[in-house]
This record gives sequence, C-alpha cells and structure tokens, in this order.
Amino acid sequence: MKIYTPKENVVDNYHGVEVADPYRWLENTDSSDTQQWINEQNNQTKQYLESYPKKEAIKDKLTKLTNYTKFTAPRKEGEFYYFHKNDGLQNQFVFYRSKYIDGTDMEVIIDPNELSKDGTAAITNIEFNQHGTKIAYAISYNGSDWQEVKIKNLITLEDYPEVLKWCKFTGIAWTEDDQGFFYNRYPDQDDPSTHNSNYYNKVYWHKLGSTQDSDKLIYEDKENKELAFVPRVSDDNRYLILTVNNGTEPKTNIYYHEFKSKNFFTALFKERKDYYTFLGNDGDIFYLYTNNEAPKGRVIAIDVNNPEKENWKEIISEQDDAISFVKIINNQFIISFLHNAYNKLSLFDMEGNIEKQLSLPPYISILNVTGKKTDSEMFLSYTSYLHPTRIEKYNFQKGQLDFVLLNSDDMEDDDKYETNQIFYTSKDGTKIPMFLTHKKGLKLTGEHPVLLYGYGGYNISLTPSFSPSHKLWLDSGGIYAVANIRGGGEFGEEWHLDGILEKKQNVFDDFIKAAEWLIDNKYTNSKRLAIMGGSNGGLLVAACIIQRPELFGAGISLVPVTDMLRFHHFTVGRFWTTEFGNAELNPNHFQFMYKYSPLHNVQEDSKYPPTLITTADTDDRVVPLHAMKFAATLQAAQIGENPILLRVEREAGHGLGKPTYKVIEEQTDIYTFLIKQFKMSI
Repeated sequence: MKIYTPKENVVDNYHGVEVADPYRWLENTDSSDTQQWINEQNNQTKQYLESYPKKEAIKDKLTKLTNYTKFTAPRKEGEFYYFHKNDGLQNQFVFYRSKYIDGTDMEVIIDPNELSKDGTAAITNIEFNQHGTKIAYAISYNGSDWQEVKIKNLITLEDYPEVLKWCKFTGIAWTEDDQGFFYNRYPDQDDPSTHNSNYYNKVYWHKLGSTQDSDKLIYEDKENKELAFVPRVSDDNRYLILTVNNGTEPKTNIYYHEFKSKNFFTALFKERKDYYTFLGNDGDIFYLYTNNEAPKGRVIAIDVNNPEKENWKEIISEQDDAISFVKIINNQFIISFLHNAYNKLSLFDMEGNIEKQLSLPPYISILNVTGKKTDSEMFLSYTSYLHPTRIEKYNFQKGQLDFVLLNSDDMEDDDKYETNQIFYTSKDGTKIPMFLTHKKGLKLTGEHPVLLYGYGGYNISLTPSFSPSHKLWLDSGGIYAVANIRGGGEFGEEWHLDGILEKKQNVFDDFIKAAEWLIDNKYTNSKRLAIMGGSNGGLLVAACIIQRPELFGAGISLVPVTDMLRFHHFTVGRFWTTEFGNAELNPNHFQFMYKYSPLHNVQEDSKYPPTLITTADTDDRVVPLHAMKFAATLQAAQIGENPILLRVEREAGHGLGKPTYKVIEEQTDIYTFLIKQFKMSI
C-alpha cells in the first residue's frame, strides 16, 4: 500500500532560486487533514510491522533485557546519600536517599511515576540548597524541553505550594541563607510552542513560599534577545556567576556580580568568541575551562581584578587528548579526557600537576562524577558497549577505588562478545575511529548484518554505552558499529568545526566511508548494512540514503532534521543556525545547505533502501514536520517494493524522559523492521 499525499503549489524564492515546498501543509500538525494523514501513516507502519510473526518475541526479549536494576552515581548531602534508581521496568527513575552507601533503608524522595498516568513526567534537574535541607527540582511532561520547577523540604518531605513555569534549559542557584534561589526562564507565553517563546531569557530571584509573579528580576538583555543566562553561586557565596550562551553555539561569556558590591554585572571577556565554563574560585581567582587557543581544552585562572589576557595563568595546558569535562573535588581538578572517543580520568592538584590517572577499563564512557570541592570522596559511574552502568567510590585519603554496592546484580557481562576499535580513511584522507562490537571469533564472510550508528554534530561525542536493544541485535547475530565522524567533539573543537556549515559534507563523507570500509573488509555487504542516527544523526542518515541509496540495506532516521531551508522558523531551530547556517539570510549558506538538504534532494522515480522514519507529535525541539515532509517526499519518489515507513509517537517529545514502556515499544518497532529486512534469527 502506498499512501497518496496531496501536493500544494507552494514555491519560495531563495536568492533567485525557486524552491518548491509541496507538503508545506503538513507543517500544521493541528489540522484535521494532517491528523488524518498521520493516522494513515501510523496504520500503514503498524500493519507492516505486525505482519512479521516474530514481533512479539522481539518485544518479549527486549522487555527481559530491560528488566534489570539501574542506579545513578550517588551524591552526599548532609547525612544522606541521594541517587536515582529504577527497579527494572519502571517508566521513570525514582529519586531516593539512604544513610548507607549500599542503599539499605532507602527512602523515596520523588517518584515521577506518580505525577502522570502515562508515565511521561520526568525529573530533568535537581539542585540542593547549601545545607542539604531543600531541593528545587524540574519536571518535564510528554518529552517537552519546557520544565516546571518545584521545591521540596527534605526534612518534612513536603512540597512548597509554588510552581515555577516557562523554564527551559534552566539553571538553579541557591543562596547561602537558603531562603531562595536564582533561576533563568523565558517570558510568560500563551503558547510555549511559538517561535518567539525562545527569546528574551531572564534571570530571576525566587523567594521560598512566594508566587512566581512576585519574583525579582535580576538580569535581562533587551538588546540581545537570543542570549540565555545560566546562574551559579560561587562556592564561597561571594559571587553570582552567569554563563552567557546562545543555544548550542560553542561560545560563551562569563558575567559576575559580587554580592557585597553595588556594581552591576561585569563581563569577564569583551566578546563571546570562545567557550568558557566556570569551575570554581579562590577569592578573586576564577578557575575556568576553555577552548581559547586550545581546541582540545585547557584550564586557566583569571584574577577578576586583572582580567586582561596577558595576566591569565594557565593551570593545565592543552593535552594530546581532548577534555571531556572538569570538576573540582577535594581541592583537586578531576578531568575526564577523551582518548580516541572513550574516557580516561585523571587527578591534578590546583597548581596543575598531575597526581594520578585512575585505573579504569578500556572503551568506557564516564557518565558522571559527583562530589564537592571539600569532599574527601567522590563517586563515578561508567558504562561500555558490553556492560551497564557501574559505580565506584574513590577515597582521596587512601588513593584508591572501591566498588560500590549500588549496582545491578542481575545484568552481568556477556563474555561471548567483544569491542574493538579500528581507524579508517575518509574521502579527504582524515583518519576516523570506529568501534565494532560483535561475537568473539567472528569470521569475516561479508554476510553479517551490521548496524552502523552515527551523529556528527554539535561537538557531541559518541562514546561507548550499553543498551538492551544493542544486546538484542548482538544476540540475533548482528554487528554493532559506531563511527566517530567529524562534527562531534571526540578530538576537540577543530574536529567539531570540520563538520559544520560549508564543511557539513565531511560528516556525510565520513559516514559513507565507514560503510564502505565495513563492506570492503568483509564484515557485511550493502544488502545487510543498516544505518541509524537520531536528531542531527537523523539528518545524517537521511542525507546518506539520498546521496548513496545503493550502499545501504536499510535506514533508520530518528527524529531527524531534513528541511535545511526552514528549520530556523520553528521552536528552538534558531539555535542551530551557527551549526548549519541560515539559507534565507545568507546566499552562500543557501548554496551549500540546498546542496545536501535531504528534503530537497530526493530524486523522483528512484529506488531508495527500506527506510523507517520516526518522530513524535509533541517534539518541541525537532518539530515533526521534518520527518513528515521527508516521508511524504520519499514515498512519492520511491519505485520498487522497498518500504518507506513513518512512525509518529503520540504524547512524546524528542526523547527527553521517554517512559520505559514507550522506549520498549519504539525499539521493538525499529528492530522488528531491521530483523525482518535482513531475515535474522531471534
């Protein structure tokens, strides 16, 4: 069955070039015609997947693989350890505390599963006051980036009556007296999905027990409506720090205000040209992470009384490996480095001398490190392709790691599989790393089903991670490959910049070369090679199946960006212009964006690989029009029997806080599609 999607005569003129947009009407997701079309698409996808007799077996196995106990790294506040835990199939992690590190006598602090009937309420931020007696916590509903901030008394476990709205990517900074906190939010809006709702971010002071409309405005910038300001109070309670950013752009500034001073905020730098993160301070000395003159990152110290660049002190210079993150714990710099796309953890003293590199397994991702500036212990959580999250405690006095009991004992390593890393050569000669996970003793026959995953954008690094769906794929005889292509942050800011704007084609070339390497080295062939990616990675998949349709046996494009000419008109799309460009305002940008934009490069009467495109009806980050217009265009152009399917999730967003049952349902559909295409065992 092939769904006919009506076309309209809509044409835009971009710098003298007329560009048709026949499915513009699908941008109106609330219209009855669009809703009927979505229902038809979902019904077609459902019929196709449910015709496969092994679908229920796939769901059953995914459910079993997901059903294990999961913890996050604990943090010590007062006499309690606080952490998140999921018993296995709970829709959302529950926030607990215990006086014991092994988790005995756990007490529920917040159970988001009780906040919505469909399990879509998720905790997206928690900030403790300085005495560990209160928290401000943010809740997101239906996968939205919008948050509501609530406040809980940790002595009585009762919530304060007020709820703070219009929060998105919000920072919370408590003051020393515990009477309230600073936070940033957007203006009141009748419709938070409107384009203008993501401008004019402001910082407010909220006093406990008061209504939001009585909050005191602390900072705004009416002349630069695109900027956002994330507050933080320095450890010594001397300064209020604002990190100034423009969405996803890798450039920040640091504003600061000394509480005892009558002066207004002071900008630490004259221009917002590089990336800076405030790490902490020692009086007038600010410690910062930056990529200024160091694409792989360095740590510097700035005296706010003499902030000129010639007075900066370099504490930790740029290393061979890129810095992933920096924290100050036990009055030491704890630095996670990215070594060929996996993490290592090193300890430095405050003068920048390295003291130790912790002994950790290879090919891991460090998910989190928790601890305070004066703590004598810290906790770290890490994972890999072959094991779920593990948590260890580091005792600074003993100088050693201790395995922590907050771990699942019902999901052990599977020694049937192994992870290796190879390097291949891209189109322009650049060496690209790729992880390969598969059964031990694999024979290279050229017939194995391979799932190749990629992202390639926003300085985001694809480091090893465990997933029940990956385990299902391996158990079914598949190989899981992850290519660390340009556009990410695996090798620092230069690696990122080599995959944006006019260099975006490098990202697609890198991914295509990964596919060719897998075929040339007899891991698979084009009929049994699937590619998958989400969001910017969904764009990656869409572009690659358009540019090289014969190279792939299947494509999974998850919540993709596909309309490169109009994305900036919707929700937070304006944030992405520094990554992709602006085709309307800049004729040079139009030239290279139009050349690769997946929506505008589909060729009529062509044979594209079997493709599953996903989106969600309440996605307010990458709005569903991208997936829907692309699906309609591909379906109209497709010849032959290869299916082009669209899956529109109801009451879900971009993936934030997606409940477990929805994750299992979505992964069941994705892997049913793949296993059916490749005729795999289950």
